[in-house]
Amino acid sequence: MDSNEEETHPALIDLQDHLSSDSMQRMALPVAAIKSLLGVIKRSEANTMMGLQEELVIACNAMVDWASTDIALVNRSKIAIASGCEMFVKYVTRCFLELPEFDECKKQVLERGERFAGISLAARDRIAELGQEFIQDGQTVLVHGFSRVVSALLIKAAARKNFNIIILEGRPDAGGARAARVYNDAGIPCTVVLDSAMGYVMERVDLVIVGAEGVVENGGVVNKIGTFALGIVAKELGKPFYVAAESYKFARLFPLNQQDLPDKTTRKLDFVDTTERKNKSPNSLVMLPESIKVENPPCDFTPASFISLLFTDLGILTPSAVSDELIRLYQ
Repeated sequence: MDSNEEETHPALIDLQDHLSSDSMQRMALPVAAIKSLLGVIKRSEANTMMGLQEELVIACNAMVDWASTDIALVNRSKIAIASGCEMFVKYVTRCFLELPEFDECKKQVLERGERFAGISLAARDRIAELGQEFIQDGQTVLVHGFSRVVSALLIKAAARKNFNIIILEGRPDAGGARAARVYNDAGIPCTVVLDSAMGYVMERVDLVIVGAEGVVENGGVVNKIGTFALGIVAKELGKPFYVAAESYKFARLFPLNQQDLPDKTTRKLDFVDTTERKNKSPNSLVMLPESIKVENPPCDFTPASFISLLFTDLGILTPSAVSDELIRLYQ
């Protein structure tokens, strides 16, 4: 499918509508994709389950490809949307063996799909309810990037407890700085620091909480670049390192190192000198010669050994329990 066809695919139109400015704050990318796949089923004229499955796969591929190239999502990993789509297709087509009559099977697929989408939408609230119990009065929490599930958890905790947040800036998309505005609006004291200051501030924090683009089979996570380094520093200084992630982000991947990640795209990156000097305006762009290679990976892989616990809508999990949950979700 070429790019023009992808742009006009009905599932893409639905996905972009779900990700409009009004709903983006409350709907995660994989959930929007799941709801778009429900539209594929409703519009389908297929008269066999195989035909319906083929339509769903084509729609999944179109949405994953779009999410990998759209300018608004350039710093997001495609792992989350791919795992959400795969899990949905697996979930809704289980009834094929149970109901050989196609029309009845399609009806059950829609019902199961609606139920799956509803469960996925409620996942963030479930995680916030479970995870907020780990936040105590007077603590300092270190976060990285802009994770909606993490922000929901911390705002939930702030309703009953007083604590403060240190936020890594979140280069290159300033995700941490944008998250700071959300926490500030919620009345939570927060401080923004450079990503490279994570070691400097770690001794002042009580725990670290990050989100995830994907939770993989070995219990590790794929998340915004810098998460791996954050996990190393947290472990060295004996700080709990928690991950908040919805179960639809559980992916059938088994990376052993950074090179095993499916998305290693290097995207354009500008370097800005923000210091003020005499006779030089601030925010000056530093131009590099073309002979210098610039790498800008969106995500990295944090092994299970650096993770204390995962807060999920399936419950509080140890990294070793992830493989069992993946088997259950995809069986």
